[in-house]
Amino acid sequence: MMSQTKKLSIAFYWHMHQPVYQLTPNGDYLMPWVRLHAVKDYLDMALWVKKYNIKLNFNYVPVLLDALIDYENGAHDIHSRLTVTPADELTAEDKIFILNNFFDANYQTMILNNPEYHRLYKLIQSEGTEDISILSNQEYSDLMALFNLVWIDPSFRATNPVLKRLIEKRANYTLEDRKAIIEIHRSIISKIIPTLRRLVKSNKIEITTSPYYHPILPVLLDYKAIRKNYTADDELTDLATESDAELQVEKALDRVEKLIGKRPKGVWCSEQCVSQKTLDLYKKFGVKWSVSDENVLANSIDFEFIHDFKGYLEDPYHLLKSYSYKTGDSDVKMIFRDSTISSLINYEYGQHNPVATANDLYDRIKIIQSKILSSPDKEHLLTIALDGENCWENYINDGNEFLDTLYSLISEDSSLETVLISDYLENCKEHKELKKVVYSKNLQNAFKLWINEPIKDVAWTYLKRANQDYISYSKREPKNPNLEKAHKELLICEGSDWYWWYGEPNSSGRDNLFDFIFRNHIKNMYKFLDLECPSYLDEPLISISTSPSNYPKGLISPKITGKDSITDEDNWINAGCIEIPDGPVLRESKIFDKICFGNDNDYFYLRFYLNKFIKSTQSTMSRTYQMYIYLRKAGRMQALSPIRLINKSENVTPVSMEKFHNEIQVSIRNDELRFLRLAKAIPGDMWVLENYKYMEVAYGEVLDVKIPFNVLGVDLGETLEFLFINANYGMTDFYIPNEMVLSVTRPAEVVTQNH
Repeated sequence: MMSQTKKLSIAFYWHMHQPVYQLTPNGDYLMPWVRLHAVKDYLDMALWVKKYNIKLNFNYVPVLLDALIDYENGAHDIHSRLTVTPADELTAEDKIFILNNFFDANYQTMILNNPEYHRLYKLIQSEGTEDISILSNQEYSDLMALFNLVWIDPSFRATNPVLKRLIEKRANYTLEDRKAIIEIHRSIISKIIPTLRRLVKSNKIEITTSPYYHPILPVLLDYKAIRKNYTADDELTDLATESDAELQVEKALDRVEKLIGKRPKGVWCSEQCVSQKTLDLYKKFGVKWSVSDENVLANSIDFEFIHDFKGYLEDPYHLLKSYSYKTGDSDVKMIFRDSTISSLINYEYGQHNPVATANDLYDRIKIIQSKILSSPDKEHLLTIALDGENCWENYINDGNEFLDTLYSLISEDSSLETVLISDYLENCKEHKELKKVVYSKNLQNAFKLWINEPIKDVAWTYLKRANQDYISYSKREPKNPNLEKAHKELLICEGSDWYWWYGEPNSSGRDNLFDFIFRNHIKNMYKFLDLECPSYLDEPLISISTSPSNYPKGLISPKITGKDSITDEDNWINAGCIEIPDGPVLRESKIFDKICFGNDNDYFYLRFYLNKFIKSTQSTMSRTYQMYIYLRKAGRMQALSPIRLINKSENVTPVSMEKFHNEIQVSIRNDELRFLRLAKAIPGDMWVLENYKYMEVAYGEVLDVKIPFNVLGVDLGETLEFLFINANYGMTDFYIPNEMVLSVTRPAEVVTQNH
């Protein structure tokens, strides 16, 4: 007798977002990512509904749609403008730029399988980029052509004979060929918005939006409540941006309605950051629903979602329900995504066979479905919501086999249905009440990826000053026709991307360029109003702070106990400390919440605070967490070896290219210290194990480590440089810090400490 199966509804929800890459409204784009993702992701992701009986949901940030229209109308970025420039007219600076930027593609999936592109890549890797004569003009032409070709989704090859011919040519590309490639890009881009509009009209897809320039609304609406560590003269007690938050939402809804032909009913919270004030604002503008993360739901309903060692939810019931949050005399509906599935698609599946991983995801869906048999309800919604563009370059064939297999399996399963979210919520009769919305139980640490970090806070200070100058001017000159243009520049600077890349812990590999764009948009505000531009806007923010963390206040000689105490007696109170914030990804992948460090005359000390999430789930999750610490004496000329970890993406932070002479590997499983290894560099870029017994280690409430300076080769008066890398399973998650190394100096003479 066959067992009964309850129907499970699935909401695939793909988020599409790029920030402003222009310095001025009509200038070239400084980065090519809108164009490249447009020809690789935006159109083909929607076209799957024509092949299978499925429905899909997409979120488009308005500023991205604006950029697509710009490109359709002839806009250029630096890369595309160089691509249509005759090779014999390229300057030395142009060629240096090409050598350094036209290999921005995934090595495994976009470079390795293209013989000529791979040959050029290996040549530049071995010879470097200093000598521009390393390539002939024809090779520069080929490099530009191949870079732009590999970014085009493979699905377009079968339908475009010109594209197919250009790909098969492989080398010896002419200027006319390169111009044809850029025109193919524009042709694909020109189809995106009309296609989205038609598919919405035929009820195949749903389009939602985010606040116009992708700001973190809880920050704009309630900065004072989530900022910490005020001082009497602090400029950042309040941003006073509540009215801007309203404008960001209203303008977004209006813009998408104009372009797509239907007013969005849902709003995707930027970076899944939501608050009660955010939902109150949505209700004001007629928004019917929003989406956030599993962790937000857990905090909001005081329920712990327990995963087994494979990531399966023990009880998925609460995650499969829609919620009603009362605001005034009506409500805003909320749905919450499955965090494990979004992480698998984003970070893991691309490393493996696409058919096997699609089947794994289908199996996970069926296991979730099997667990609702005992549910008293009839309606259950699994929300699979994540970034819809950045992960696919890590997949074979741009994820086509993965999505083809997955959508096929689901469309052929009569017990599963894909839904448009608004339709599902309007027809659902079983919404659960959501009495509160809690992004994080520790409010002041909740948004540390965007605030409460030295460089991030400097950026917010600059923006607040500019906003105050704008308000003062608008009161004096309310009829100035440039007021709206000036205000637009401030709205752009409220976007999340600038603060995400400033400071710790994230790195784009292009942080300096993001900083340059941010400061120029603040400058634009002053220029539009013919005001004197503050001179501090000429200085890069990333050069302001040379100390990315709280450095030690003095020498320390703590006891190595493994007990969580910071007192004058044990001397950890004077240590330098780095706090590693929570976030949509970091919460589950980071091994430690905080790292403290310091030294005395003879020893280097480290204290690690285990991620509270690991401690709270260690009884139900069997997982290994790893961190690497790389160390070197400043100015050392002896054997150094490179970091031996695998990057998950092609974004290479400069510090990852540095070499070191010692490595410490920490591995923890089930809240137990599995091992702590010490290695040293030897000639030939190799590593060998060192005798770990030189280190004193204690693990209990915290992990304490004590290492003699002599073992690290650091003499009196010399400086030890070091950094930390969260690297589970040997793959880099993030650097701490992300732009530079930390350092401590061994005293030149013996210093007596006062207690």
